[in-house]
Amino acid sequence: MLTLYPAIKPNVSHIFSVTKPHVLYLEESGNPNGIPIIALHSGPGAGGDTHLRRFFDPQRYRIIIFDQRGCGRSTPHLELANNTTQDLIDDIEAVRHFLGLNRFILFGGGWGSLLALLYAEQYPQNVNALLLHQILLGRKDDIDWFYQGGAAKIYPDYWQDFIKTIPGNRQNNITGYFNECLQGTNDLARISAAKTWATWQAHCSSLQPNLNVIDAYNDPHFALTLATLESHYVSNQYFIKENQVLENIKKIRHIPTYLIHGRYNMVCPLSAAWQLHESMPASHLSIVRDAGHSDREPGLIDAIIHASIEILRQDLDAS
Repeated sequence: MLTLYPAIKPNVSHIFSVTKPHVLYLEESGNPNGIPIIALHSGPGAGGDTHLRRFFDPQRYRIIIFDQRGCGRSTPHLELANNTTQDLIDDIEAVRHFLGLNRFILFGGGWGSLLALLYAEQYPQNVNALLLHQILLGRKDDIDWFYQGGAAKIYPDYWQDFIKTIPGNRQNNITGYFNECLQGTNDLARISAAKTWATWQAHCSSLQPNLNVIDAYNDPHFALTLATLESHYVSNQYFIKENQVLENIKKIRHIPTYLIHGRYNMVCPLSAAWQLHESMPASHLSIVRDAGHSDREPGLIDAIIHASIEILRQDLDAS
């Protein structure tokens, strides 16, 4: 079983402005002359964790990571103005121009997979390949599964902790309720709501309980960032049309695509990956037997790294 590549530091980091008031943090690591891959972090709001660098052979890949608007080292922190999916698609294109890239690989998991698919459908000519895991398609059913009682059937105890502070007349729109709380003026209430939101996700993320993940999601700063940005996007159905990805899939069927998904993913169920795979007959789908949603799980790490090696066998531009 393959494990993560050794930890590396960035070769260079950049700060550059996009739509006001946002300023993005961007870093490059690995081989400056290697195959460029832009790794999109999850969330929205999780930030570009150093873990992302370790999925790729640093001697072969030019690894590019940026913190999306409002999170990580990008500023202003938690800024929601001019912070929509189309803004982030525009930011990927801005990164491409800033770095002088012609074509590149897109990598992402969960929210990162959805953002990668949406960018590819808008700019298919720029994408060499897609390496996606824990597929999210951003449909109402996908949101309702996790935030309106689907996953609750698997985790009724954790679900009860998640909803116990929500008034009964607001439980038909849980994401909207959290979005309001997290944009309120009571800092203690915001932190409490954020930790409730993040803890629900942490408990559901791994096939086996992972205390490191739960502790990380319980950190007040991380929880507030993740919950504020996620609830902003999720309560607006990710600012996209219903079934937008699959309705536009013909635009990207020609792009080499590798899909990886945990069989027991309770955050983004396997059905989305299966539907995407069926709509892209040339794609490769790897279903990881002993895995849930977290990219810290050994089986998912192994499958992602195998795919990152397989992609190098394609005839790709290093530009």
